[in-house]
Amino acid sequence: MSITIKSKTDLMKMREAGRIAGRALQLAGQSVRPGMTTKELDKIIHDYIVGCGAYPSFLGLYGFPGSACISINDEIIHGIPSAKRKLQAGDIVSVDLGAQLNGFHSDTCATFAVGKISAEAQALLDVTKAALEAGIAKAVVDARVSDISGAVEEYCTSRGYGVVREYCGHGIGREVHEAPEIPNYVTPGRNGVKLQAGMVICIEPMINAGKAAIRQCKDGWTVRTRDGSLSAHFEHEVAITPDGPVIMTDPN
Repeated sequence: MSITIKSKTDLMKMREAGRIAGRALQLAGQSVRPGMTTKELDKIIHDYIVGCGAYPSFLGLYGFPGSACISINDEIIHGIPSAKRKLQAGDIVSVDLGAQLNGFHSDTCATFAVGKISAEAQALLDVTKAALEAGIAKAVVDARVSDISGAVEEYCTSRGYGVVREYCGHGIGREVHEAPEIPNYVTPGRNGVKLQAGMVICIEPMINAGKAAIRQCKDGWTVRTRDGSLSAHFEHEVAITPDGPVIMTDPN
C-alpha cells in the first residue's frame, strides 16, 4: 500500500471529519457513567455522528458490528458494544471511533474513568496520554516514523509499562487504514519512512499496566492483556505540515 499525500482541499475535508470524531469522543467521555451499557454508549456516539451528516467509520469495517470499539479495564482494543455489559464505578473504558465525511475518514480514541478510579488506573491513563503527546511532538517534516515510535516507547517503558506490539498506528485518508504503519516501539535497524508535508497519520499508544503480552478473545475481536492488567489507549489523527503537527481530531 502506497502512502498518499493529501492536498490542501483534502486536509480541509479531513479536518471536518476529524472535528466530528473529536466531538463524538468528547460526548462519549461526558456520557460515561456507572450502570450504562456499552451498547447505550455506542448509540450515543452513532446518533451524534449521523446527526452531523457523517457515517461511523468503524460500523461494518471488516465486519465490525458497532459504531465504536468500547474496551473495558484489561481489554486493549476492539471491544464489541453490548446490551449485556454495564460500566461499573472504578472501571476504565477505552472508546475508539471515527467518522467518514466527504469521502475521508477520521480516527481517535481516549480512555475514560468511570466514577472514581484507583491511583494505579489514573497513573496508567496519565502516562498513556502523555506518551501520545510525546509522539505527536515528533510528527514533523523530515522526521522518521521511528522518532515517533521511540518517543512513545521510551516514555512508557522507562516508567515500567508494557507497550503493545501487535497493533499500531497508521496512515488514514479515503481508507481508515493506510500506509505507513506507526508502531509504538522501535525495531533496531528500521527507521521507517520519512515524514512529508501532506501525510496524515494516526498515533495511538496502547499501553498495559503490566506486561506487553496480549490474548485474542473467542469473539474474534476483543483483545485483552494476557496477565489481566489494565490497559489504556489514546489516539489522535495528525497532519504533517511545514508548520508542525496539526491535530485533525481536535474537537474545537
